[in-house]
Amino acid sequence: MAQSEVLRLVTANRLRDGVPVYRTAQGCWVTAIDRATLVPEAEADALLAASQAGPPPLPVVAPYIIEAVREGPKVEPVALREQIRASGPTV
Repeated sequence: MAQSEVLRLVTANRLRDGVPVYRTAQGCWVTAIDRATLVPEAEADALLAASQAGPPPLPVVAPYIIEAVREGPKVEPVALREQIRASGPTV
């Protein structure tokens, strides 16, 4: 099986309630990681800059870049911490 290309996406926490959110191609923030915009490493800084643009207060807190792979329609974060954030709280 061929290994998937590692891409980048931008995540943050929603200011209103702290829920993890992901940046889409339309510039919106959504809770479903599968809807996030995935870009190659070379484009990640530009995506992050666009995520931080706009008048304060932004709808999110501390956006940052993470690594992820697309497996068909599903997006999977590479790091365990991000896998946990994407799938919800552990109990």
